Amino acid sequence: MTTQKQKKVTGYDKYIDWKMFSIPVVLFFVILALPTPYGMKDVGMEYNVGPSAVVERIGLDLFGQPRAELAQWQLIAAQVMEANMRMGALGKNRFLKRDFKWVKNAGIQADEKNFQRARDYIETKVPEETYTGIMQNALELRKEGLTYEGLTEKQKKAADKGAWHIKVAIAMGAFVVICFLTECIPLPAVAFCIGLILVFTGVVSRKEVAMLYWDDACWFIMGSLMFAAAFVKTGVDKRMCLMMFNRLAVPNVRWITLIFFVIIAPLASFISDHALAAMFLPIGMLLYQNSLTDEIPEDPELGKMLMIAIAMACNIGGPGAPSGGARNVIMMTYLADMFGLDIGYFQWVTYCFPFVIVMIPVSWFLVNMRFKPRITSLAPAMAHLKREIDKMGGWNRHQKWALAIFVVMVFGWFTEKEFYNLGIYPIRLGIGVIAVAGAIAYILAGVVNWRDYQEKVDWGVVWLYAGAIIFGRTLDETGAAYWMARSLIDFLAPLGMDAGLPLMLTSNGLTALITNLMADGPAAASVGPIALNMAGLVHPGTTYLPFMAMSTAVASSFAYCLIIGTPPNAIVYASGYLEPKDYLRVGVPLWVLANVVLLGMTALYWVWRGFSGLAPF
Repeated sequence: MTTQKQKKVTGYDKYIDWKMFSIPVVLFFVILALPTPYGMKDVGMEYNVGPSAVVERIGLDLFGQPRAELAQWQLIAAQVMEANMRMGALGKNRFLKRDFKWVKNAGIQADEKNFQRARDYIETKVPEETYTGIMQNALELRKEGLTYEGLTEKQKKAADKGAWHIKVAIAMGAFVVICFLTECIPLPAVAFCIGLILVFTGVVSRKEVAMLYWDDACWFIMGSLMFAAAFVKTGVDKRMCLMMFNRLAVPNVRWITLIFFVIIAPLASFISDHALAAMFLPIGMLLYQNSLTDEIPEDPELGKMLMIAIAMACNIGGPGAPSGGARNVIMMTYLADMFGLDIGYFQWVTYCFPFVIVMIPVSWFLVNMRFKPRITSLAPAMAHLKREIDKMGGWNRHQKWALAIFVVMVFGWFTEKEFYNLGIYPIRLGIGVIAVAGAIAYILAGVVNWRDYQEKVDWGVVWLYAGAIIFGRTLDETGAAYWMARSLIDFLAPLGMDAGLPLMLTSNGLTALITNLMADGPAAASVGPIALNMAGLVHPGTTYLPFMAMSTAVASSFAYCLIIGTPPNAIVYASGYLEPKDYLRVGVPLWVLANVVLLGMTALYWVWRGFSGLAPF
């Protein structure tokens, strides 16, 4: 009964509030009806006309022929160079590092023989200076040479279509954020509204939108919630919880949440934050459920405090090491490709892990300040758990299977990428496939039946995050995130925010804002090239360049404010104890403090330490 009452706050049992819902709907159509800014047309031109124009220019500069007359291998060479240019990789060495698998992943139509011929030509026939000059000319064409007024009618239609897609993405962003904050419509319904908007406005086709709803991250969230259900049914969650907290002299909720931060945050620097959230979700739920008494049958603040602590501990740990998230590797690659500066794995840890150390007490203090549970001592919960485990006796067969499958699944999460790169796995599995395989293994082992999954998994959260992924991908692929980043930085430049720490603060704040609306990797990918290009212009050859790369990666982990910000936020939302506004209660002040800590660490620790002999900025 208690769990049912708690789940009502998620809004799943509510009907639509038309008065509130009219606000995001009207705002959506107002944005679409507004005149299209020239900046949107410019970005639409870069995204929709720029690639073909750049390939045309490279073909003329490199082979002296227009695109239509290029041989297949010549066209492949030009397309690989254009793809590299979009990533900021202007050096010949970056071309030579590309392999056929990279070409296929980049969406370039090619066969291996023609790609190898193109690569051999670049390696043996094109000097470094010539290659760099061609790439610089191509970059200048895309950024400055193309003008909307100079396009052909066909090209203008392509640019207008791109600008329309950007406008739809911006309007959809306003619609989604307001719906999430007000809960004027059940949140899983918002996820389906995202797909409907994209189809009705012509951004994607009906076939494409169906495929987009089943991203690997959705499979992971679905599988992780399924194995959490298996843990709860078998009682493994009780055993793990008691093992973690039984030695506390005073099992106060403050110390429990501190342990969450101390254990989860450092681990999140090296292993998947998705996995950590999924592992600790049943433990947090168990602590809450066993802390309730006849005198206090419900304590919503306690449940919220425990769930938020798990999510925020996962979120703050990511910047500590390159393996903490794709955003870190993306910015390392950008820095190497654009400026030839390399940051080693251990070097990254020495610069960025102190941020995690500082944020652990800051986040813990903030969570304890924002939530005031009536129940503060969890000693009765520990005693209750001990009695229940004593009744269980030793580990039974189902518990052993549950734990064994879980261990195999976690091992798969940690190693699947490395094993694929080493050639041990013939195909890339992805953490989502492994999670679902583990969930099916529980059924095959007789640990659960499908009814357990049907009743104990919050399927609405799965669809909610599926919609969030489509939303973030739309912001990225249409150029909407790039347009927002460029527009804000251009706006702040006249205010003296285009150099030094003010520029870094602007870039960090923008990245931290965008990352709450889309995945951290695309957020860093959108802001990173703009920020690094500006850094190279105002502080060339200085420590400012690696500092900007690292700070952008760190800021892209500040997705504290919305359910859709990160998988851990969505996973703990499945507990049923949280409302969207609970993320704002902690997320907004934590977002501000994290930006302050990052800027302070840059100004004090990083500047004091310097970087590999580079001149200070």
